[in-house]
Amino acid sequence: MSTKTIQMEDALHAYYLNATLRETEVQKRLRDETAKLSHGHMQISPEQGQFMALLIELMGAKKTLEIGTFTGYSALCVACALPKDGRLIACDVSEEWTSIGKRYWEEAGLADRIDLRIGPAAKTLDRMIENGETGDFDFAFIDADKLGYDGYYEQCLILLRAGGLIAIDNTLWNGKIADPAIVDEETVAIRELLEKVRDDQRVTSSLVPIGDGLLLARKR
Repeated sequence: MSTKTIQMEDALHAYYLNATLRETEVQKRLRDETAKLSHGHMQISPEQGQFMALLIELMGAKKTLEIGTFTGYSALCVACALPKDGRLIACDVSEEWTSIGKRYWEEAGLADRIDLRIGPAAKTLDRMIENGETGDFDFAFIDADKLGYDGYYEQCLILLRAGGLIAIDNTLWNGKIADPAIVDEETVAIRELLEKVRDDQRVTSSLVPIGDGLLLARKR
């Protein structure tokens, strides 16, 4: 028993992955390639990808959203967990980064489940709302520009069905949110979102200390 979440030192984290991670060979190669990039730190951790895949299976999700795709590891994890008729709409602004993911999606035989839409995510989501897709989605993963988080959260609430789940990445922000002396725009935006979701009666929420913090909000 423990009264708080234990710290994950390197040795324990290595054991944790070795003992619990079930990762496909394609997923691992995509993760390894991304780790070598200058922005490799933007990739989610493999344990978070596995956790998100479990959430997809538990929910029986079929229609999912991703805001911020980077090199496509999170999209690959979600797509692997979707049924054959499942679909992920992945929103990103970079053709360069997402082109890496597309190679691996094809190799895994999952490209037909991922609808990549290049352009500002807020505009993509607005078009979906205007097209009558309100309440159509089961799951949304937000991992993009932090100043846009609040807006993405509101748009996803519109697009999700009752009982649908929003997962928001980087909500522990490498510990910076706990330091009141840190007041840059991104840190403040994450703090304000955490407080908003905590008090938001439209959802049931929990902040899971996996990766860099994954905030879960289930639409009531």
